[in-house]
Amino acid sequence: MKDTLYLAWRYVAYHRVKSAILIASITLIVFLPVGLNVLVTQSAEQLTSRAEATPLLLGAKGSPLELALNSLYFDAELTARTTHAEATRIDDSGLARAIPLYVRFRARDLPIVGTTLDYFDFRGLRVAEGRQIAILGECVLGAQAAKLLGTGPGGNVVSSPESVFDLAGVYPLKMNVVGVLERSFSPDDRAVFVDLKTAWVIEGLGHGHQDLTQPQAAGAVLGREGNTIQANASLVQYNEITAENRDSFHFHGSLDDFPITAVMAVPHDQKSGVILLGRYQGDEERTQIVRPEVVIRELLDTVFTVQSFVVAGILLVSAATLATAVLVLLLSLRLRRREIETLVKIGGSRGRVAFLVLSEAVIVVVVGGALAAGLTLLTHRFGSAAIRALLLS
Repeated sequence: MKDTLYLAWRYVAYHRVKSAILIASITLIVFLPVGLNVLVTQSAEQLTSRAEATPLLLGAKGSPLELALNSLYFDAELTARTTHAEATRIDDSGLARAIPLYVRFRARDLPIVGTTLDYFDFRGLRVAEGRQIAILGECVLGAQAAKLLGTGPGGNVVSSPESVFDLAGVYPLKMNVVGVLERSFSPDDRAVFVDLKTAWVIEGLGHGHQDLTQPQAAGAVLGREGNTIQANASLVQYNEITAENRDSFHFHGSLDDFPITAVMAVPHDQKSGVILLGRYQGDEERTQIVRPEVVIRELLDTVFTVQSFVVAGILLVSAATLATAVLVLLLSLRLRRREIETLVKIGGSRGRVAFLVLSEAVIVVVVGGALAAGLTLLTHRFGSAAIRALLLS
C-alpha cells in the first residue's frame, strides 16, 4: 500500500499545475460557505454587544433603526430630533438615569458627539492622555480619532460646516483638545466628544461676540433702546472659545428647548425599565423609546435571510465547481488509458490500479480540505479584529 500511495503522491506532485487548480477548487468549495458563516456570526456579535449594553434609547418618532445606528455607532443621520426637555423628563421620573446625545456634526469625516460626563462612566471610557472635558469649547478624542486627526492634548480640532457654500448654517468652531481616550475597540474610538453646550455653539444656538458696550465695538452698533443694543453685520463673532472671550458666550432661549438626537436611558432596575417603556406607548407621544438590542436583532434577521440566499448561491457554484473537478479527473483518466494499461500489463491488479487513481483524488481532496480548515481557523481567530477594523475605518 505504501508504494501505491507513493506513486499517487509523485503523480500529484509532478502534475503540479493541474493539482494546484484542483486543490484550490476544493479549498474554495469547503471554505466559502463555512468562512462566510463564521464572519456573519462574528459580525452579529460585534453589532449586538454594544446594543445589548445599552438598555433603552429615546428619540423623536421615526425610524428605530436610524435612531439606534445614530446613537450607538454614530453612523446614520437623523432628520428628526427631540429636545433636552426629554432628558430632564427621564431624570425627573426617578426611573432611570438620562444620558443625552447630540450626534449631528463632524470634524472632517469623524462624528462630533455632544454628551455629558455620564456617558464616559457608562461606556467605561478612560482618559489615556490629558484630562476630561471641563469647560465650554473643549473636546476629548477617541484613540483612532486622535491618530487620524494627528493631534492630541494641547492641539485643536475644527468642526466641519454642513455646506461649503452656507457657513451660516453651522458655525465652524475651533475646539481645544484636552484629552485622548484609551482604545475601546468600539465606535467611540473614532469620535470627537464635546459637552452638549459646545455642540449647541457649533449649531449657532450659542455664540460669543464683542462687548457692544465697549468703545472698540462702536462701529458694530446699529441702535440703542434703553438697555437693548442692536448690532449690525460687522459685529465680530468668535470662532474659538478662549479664556479671554469665554464669558462672552451665551445662549438665547431655554436650554430645555435645545435639540438633541437621543437620550440613553439607564433604568435603575428591570421594573423601572418596564414602567418607563409603558409611559411612552401613547399615540399622543412625540417621542419613541426602543430597546436597541431588539432593533439590531431585527436588522440581523434581515442580514441572515440575505446570508441564506448568498450561501445557497455559493453552494450552487460549489456544486458546479465540484462537477467540473470530477470532469477533469475523468478526462484525465481517459488521457491516461495507455498508462493504466501498462500498469496492468506489468503485473498491477485492477484493484491496485483503481486504488492508485483513487488515492490521487483523495490526496487532492485532503490537501484542499486541510487548507480550507486552516483558512477557517484563521478567520475564526482574526475575523473579529478584521471586522472591528472595517467597522472603525
